[in-house]
Amino acid sequence: MRYGERLAEIGALPSIGSVGDSFDNALAETVNGYYKAELIYGPARSGPWKTVEDVELATLSWVYWHNTARLHSYLDDVPPTEFETAFYDAQRSDQPVVAIQ
Repeated sequence: MRYGERLAEIGALPSIGSVGDSFDNALAETVNGYYKAELIYGPARSGPWKTVEDVELATLSWVYWHNTARLHSYLDDVPPTEFETAFYDAQRSDQPVVAIQ
């Protein structure tokens, strides 16, 4: 499945490719790279994706895992949801905010 061809088939425009999009955002590029390396082309793949729905369901699971379980080194090795909770808890209690490396 080729991204550009699929977008053309359904009459959609890409959300990337100009200033202010993921090609102009290092964090978004990194997450997109992880997504492709860990899920789309990852070592757990046993063959080509069979349907778009298979990719969508796998993407949903990957995003949930990425945000709630995957340790992120730039967040002191905690998942984003845990980091965000600690950040807002610190804001409410006037505690020092956790620093991002």
